[in-house]
Amino acid sequence: MTTVLDQILVGVREDLAARQAVTSLDELKRVAARQDPAKDPLPRLSGAEVAVIAEVKRSSPSKGAIADIPDPAQLARAYEEGGAAVISVLTEGRRFGGSLDDLDAVRRAVDLPVLRKDFIVSSYQVWEARAHGADLILLIVAALDDNALIALIERTESLGMTPLVEVHNTQELHRALAAGAKLIGINARNLKTLKVDRRVFAELAPLVPAGHAIVAESGLSSPQDLAEYARSGANAVLVGEYLASSPNPGRAVAELVAMGSHPSVRQDHAG
Repeated sequence: MTTVLDQILVGVREDLAARQAVTSLDELKRVAARQDPAKDPLPRLSGAEVAVIAEVKRSSPSKGAIADIPDPAQLARAYEEGGAAVISVLTEGRRFGGSLDDLDAVRRAVDLPVLRKDFIVSSYQVWEARAHGADLILLIVAALDDNALIALIERTESLGMTPLVEVHNTQELHRALAAGAKLIGINARNLKTLKVDRRVFAELAPLVPAGHAIVAESGLSSPQDLAEYARSGANAVLVGEYLASSPNPGRAVAELVAMGSHPSVRQDHAG
């Protein structure tokens, strides 16, 4: 049975081949070498407060169009001013309406660590992320076999970037940990069915060993949802649709950040 993730990956590989035909790996390496060193996001994502990763997100397979975002740099600056710890930029074009141009614009606009969020299946994309100024990249366990996952984590770290390794079930979590992941994203959305179940986070977070930072992904639509994730052990939340579609994204980020720093939430998070 073909899943939504399978369908997305077909398009990702086609688009990747087209970019490789235009820009060689050697050229990417030359551009990457000229970038400033990657910023370390882990101090921001493993502190006493629950951090917010705010996402530049135009559309998704589950929701369709979310926001036009004519100026991703302006949105990213609003997120930064609202107190976001990291800016996430979707660069997949077919289903999410993103691009590497968006990543470039955001990188120029903010001083925060920037996450390239895409469906990474090749080391070429890792070099691509660094060449465009990314500090983190998303690696989705469901899209990779063990050898590829290990190799991509190692390549990411060798370039000074941080891999956010996304899981959705116990088996994927064990694979991520065995591959050496230190920053674990637990996605409440099943990418094979697109269904959201926030209980997934509560089930998996206690299985993550101490010393790892945990990011709650999907299913957040209010500050109260952040508090719920904090009670289950989240160090950070990654928020896209809720923020991008808000009439005032900067204020929406600030409200989440305020909840993440509230004494009761900090206590829940620490406990």
